[in-house]
Amino acid sequence: MKRSVTLVRLVFTLVFAVGVAAQLAAQPDVHTVADKVDQRYNHLQTLEAQFSETYSGAGMTRTESGTLTLKKPGRMRWDYDQPRPKMFLTDGTTAWFYVPGERQVRRAPVKQLDDLRSPLRYLLGKTKLEKEFVSLAIATDAKPVNAGDIVLRGIPKGMQERVAQTLVEVTPDGLITRIAVEELDGSVTEFRFLQQRENVQLADQHFRFTPPPGVEVVQGTELVQ
Repeated sequence: MKRSVTLVRLVFTLVFAVGVAAQLAAQPDVHTVADKVDQRYNHLQTLEAQFSETYSGAGMTRTESGTLTLKKPGRMRWDYDQPRPKMFLTDGTTAWFYVPGERQVRRAPVKQLDDLRSPLRYLLGKTKLEKEFVSLAIATDAKPVNAGDIVLRGIPKGMQERVAQTLVEVTPDGLITRIAVEELDGSVTEFRFLQQRENVQLADQHFRFTPPPGVEVVQGTELVQ
């Protein structure tokens, strides 16, 4: 009897071990996922997407939305339309933030910019995701918004003094659908990307900004919204 119980336990243990091993083998490898992202975005010339941006912190939650456009090399434009129009733009060297109707426009050198949106320029650069994030890894404890997606965790290089962690949700074919940035103060800014269109026609002029007459240009490194 004891021998039979022992055999049953042994078989159960082996079956459990094989199941765990198979599950671990099926888990994606961070290098493989990062390579898929690199291959997808490094072959793009332009990208257009609808986005939503949700900020949670200091006892408040704010949601905004609009259109994001990117073009190589390093050009990016966020056109917000809800709840009010505003624009964040980088032309490769200079970043601008402007709210129509205001008397000031903010300007900052891209290399000195302290803004959570600025690292997203890597989406259209000849670069590697693992070089853009410190300690990039599969976030096995983070549930994806879309079933079947994979969630990566890391910290954008150069933002360690501000950001605690960043979650990047990726489809099986390497498309980034969500980025959630948690800052050291506990606040979280989440970007979701919908209706993404690759290699659309975007004129260079779309990424240039000239301040309207009478609008004062304010220099800085942080473009406060």
